[in-house]
Amino acid sequence: MAEQKIIFFVDDSITNLTVGRDALSDTYDIFTFNSGLSMLKMLEKKVKIPNLILLDIEMPEMNGYEVLKILKGKEDTMHIPVIFLTAKDDFDSESKGLELGAIDYIKKPFSQPLLLERLEKYFIETIGR
Repeated sequence: MAEQKIIFFVDDSITNLTVGRDALSDTYDIFTFNSGLSMLKMLEKKVKIPNLILLDIEMPEMNGYEVLKILKGKEDTMHIPVIFLTAKDDFDSESKGLELGAIDYIKKPFSQPLLLERLEKYFIETIGR
């Protein structure tokens, strides 16, 4: 049996974290964080390295763009794919996210089955599962 992929889900909304975890936990090993800073601290410890990060943009302390810049600026995290999962639904926000290195941009509220389908498609296309 293949080892479950690890996904870090970062959002300041407990409701969004709960919905995301519930939607994905049967298929993936989900770790939730209520801020980009808390996720970055976990990555520094190198206890768990995710196969993918789902990242909100609008968060206090540090927004998703800032978190992505930090991730892409460090040799040990620049390879981790990031998908923005956000309520920001304008062209400029999406374009900026992709320019900074996000691999996809999913708008909230998200459909649980569609989110699962997009993640499965990503993993199949990039690593054969």
